[in-house]
Amino acid sequence: MRQAKWGTILTLRDTNTTNPEVRTVKININIDNSIVETEVTINCATMNEDLEKIISALRVIDFKLTGTRNGQTHILDAAQVLYADTVDKRTFLYTKAEVYETNLRLYELEEALCKNDFFRASKSSIINFNKIKALKADIGGRIIVVMENNEKLVVSKQYATFIKEKLGGRKNG
Repeated sequence: MRQAKWGTILTLRDTNTTNPEVRTVKININIDNSIVETEVTINCATMNEDLEKIISALRVIDFKLTGTRNGQTHILDAAQVLYADTVDKRTFLYTKAEVYETNLRLYELEEALCKNDFFRASKSSIINFNKIKALKADIGGRIIVVMENNEKLVVSKQYATFIKEKLGGRKNG
């Protein structure tokens, strides 16, 4: 029976405030080949934004989507998807290098992926926040985002609040 223990301390710094707060998260991994099912347990005093991020990352690891390309159906990890959009009533999933068509409607994708840091960017698109490489304010309250594949997308003013909140800005109205 193989057993091993591994541990580390993860340091988290809140840089969105004038007094940066430093928090630590202790990570312990117990490797035991007699364990049949992997289990993640989080012990904490209170739920906070850091824990929500960790939970979100765990959810997206195993979330799968299907898309078709060149007549074949492909199984995709949701974490691979940069964004999704709808064109002529057809919905497409964009990864770093490929485009897949999905049978899901955009609102169905949004409902399924919103807990995994995907957000509505316009009436016809949703974006994976974790795949944004850079962003820039644009005229009219819009935001231009540059994705990991260097593609530029527009987040309309109506939906820009999500990004502002994620980056520590205030809610407007």
